[in-house]
This record gives sequence, C-alpha cells and structure tokens, in this order.
Amino acid sequence: MNHKLSATIITFNEERNINRCIESLLPIADEIIVLDSFSTDKTEEICTKNGVRFEKREWKGYSNAKNYLNSLANHDYIFSIDADEAPDKKLQESILKVKKQGFEGAYAVNRLTNYCGKWVKHSGWYPDVKTRIFPKKTSKWEGKFVHEKLIIDGSPPSHLLEGHLLHYSYYNYTEHRERADKYSKLTAQKLYAKGKRATAVKPFISGLGRFISMYFIKKGFLDGRAGWKIATISAKSNIYKYKELRRLQHEAN
Repeated sequence: MNHKLSATIITFNEERNINRCIESLLPIADEIIVLDSFSTDKTEEICTKNGVRFEKREWKGYSNAKNYLNSLANHDYIFSIDADEAPDKKLQESILKVKKQGFEGAYAVNRLTNYCGKWVKHSGWYPDVKTRIFPKKTSKWEGKFVHEKLIIDGSPPSHLLEGHLLHYSYYNYTEHRERADKYSKLTAQKLYAKGKRATAVKPFISGLGRFISMYFIKKGFLDGRAGWKIATISAKSNIYKYKELRRLQHEAN
C-alpha cells in the first residue's frame, strides 16, 4: 500500500498566494515540489524559506509543466494543487486518513472558490469536483492549449474526499476579466486547430446563453453582486472567444 504523498505546484509570480498554499500542505505532504517559470516577485524567496523543492523551467504549457512535475515526484501518489488553492482542515484530515490506510485508485476534491472576498456557492462554480490525488506511474496530463485533462490508465473511479479545496481565485474584477480573456483566446486557438468555425452571430448568441445559464439556471443571482459579475464577465469573455475564432478564420482566408 502507498502511504506517502508528493504535492506539486506550478508558479509564476504567486507571492500573494504561495505561502498559504505551502503551509496548508505541510501537515499532509511528504514532499512539496514547485515548478516556476522564472517569477520576478518574491515567489522563490517564500518557497526557499519554507524549505520546499524549487525548480525553474521555461514555460511550455500546462500539460507539459504538470507532466514534468509528475516526473520529479519521489512518491507513488501525487497531489496536484494550484498556488492559489489550499485544503481546509476537514480535507487535510480526510487526506491523512487515506494516507494511514494507504492510497488506492484516485481521489477527488470539492473546490470552493473565494471571489473578491466572497465564497461562491452557485453560478456553476460549486460544487466543483476535481480529481487531484492520483498514482504517478499510470497518470498523465493531456491538452495542448488550455484546460488540461488528467488521464489515468484504466479510468479508475475517483473517491470524493470530505472537506474543501479552498480556491482564492480573484482579488478584483479586473483580474477576472483579464484571465478569462486569456483563457478565451487559448480556447479559440484550440477550437480553430480542431477545425471549428463560427458564424457572425455566434459570439453574441454564445455570450447571451452563457449569462442566462450562469445567472439564472445555475442560480448565480443567489451569490449577489459576485454572481452578477461572474455571469457578466463570463458572457463577455465568451463573446471574445468566438470573435477571436472568427479573426483566426479571416486571417487564414
């Protein structure tokens, strides 16, 4: 049975979040490995102070970075976590319980997002179940552009652990819009590479559909102002995604 756990983190200018992330992992991880793409802030200083293994490498995409991190892990099981995340006390206890019994298969966590100071319980952001603890030897990440996907040989079911993975996503609305647009641009490139194309009305239909889905169907209105901003920014970024796809189409003609 496997009783040891490697925690892996990707960073770039994460001085605001990384200390909280590392401190939350110290009680549960047998090693913590950080892969940094040459941060210019105090990320390295904070990591070094906490005694984690700190590696630097040119950025080659999410899947590439995570697979490289997997190769650096010394233990059979990996906990893949983002720098802006931290397991709460209940999740820490759940992981320690599993460690004592021995890891087997894969394990999922329920992520709870803090958006500009508010915990979001609707808007399609919660529940947010993700497989994050998995066997090193039979797992790999796939996805060239964005939204990397974890592939595990044999597709074993993920056991959902009690507790929450706290996600400190955005500290202000501008950050959300900038990151959403970044992902939308990458997604447009992914769609174009797959041969997808968009009509002139597609951006606006898609944007309206996204707002209705997040704010009304997924009850974003119950999240108050945060729900309104999440739905609005998501809709605008969806419009941007398909406009970017159309731009790629026209460039090719």
